[in-house]
Amino acid sequence: MTLRVMGVDPGLTRCGLAVVDVEPNRHSTLVAVGVVGTEAGRSLDQRLLVISDAVDAWLDLHQPQVLAVERVFSQLNVSTVMGTAQASGVIIVAAARHGIPVALHTPTEVKAAVTGNGQSDKVAVTKMVTKILRLDTPPRPADAADALALAITHAWRRGVGLAAAGAAGSATPAQRLWAEAEVKARRGR
Repeated sequence: MTLRVMGVDPGLTRCGLAVVDVEPNRHSTLVAVGVVGTEAGRSLDQRLLVISDAVDAWLDLHQPQVLAVERVFSQLNVSTVMGTAQASGVIIVAAARHGIPVALHTPTEVKAAVTGNGQSDKVAVTKMVTKILRLDTPPRPADAADALALAITHAWRRGVGLAAAGAAGSATPAQRLWAEAEVKARRGR
C-alpha cells in the first residue's frame, strides 16, 4: 500500500513543505514541493498565521496520511531555535486539527536515512533526494529538499525495522548509520 507523507522543514523565514508517495518497496514519487516564506518585519503572530494557513491548505489539498516534521534541536542562535520551535508548534497543531499523526525526526536521522551518513551536508541531501525521486533538477531552496528528505525518511522508517536489521547484521551500511542516529537521538545527544 502506498503511503502519502507530508514533510515539513519548519522555520519562520522559510518553511519547506513537501508531499511524497512511497510504495512498500521504497519507490518514492514526488507529489508536491514548495516553501512558504514570511518577512522578518512582520509580527510573530502574523508570521505564524501565514505558516499555519499554508500547512492547512497543503493538508486539505494533498491529504497525507502522516506528517513528518524536523525535530527542533539546540542551536547557538537562541532566537533562531525559538522561531523554529514556534513554527513547529503551529505545524503540529494544524496536523492535529486534521486528525493526521505527526512524527518527529532529527536532522541526523534524516541525513543518515537518505545519504547513509548522519553528518552529510545539505548538498549531499539534495543530491540524494533528487536521485531517489528521479527529478530532473534539484529541489530549491535547501528547505524544500529537507522537507522531501523528511517525508522519505518517515516512509522508509515505517517499513524497515532498522534496529532489528542492524542487530541481525542484515542491514545495509546506511540502515546501520540510521539506527545509530536514532539511538543517539533518543539519548538526547
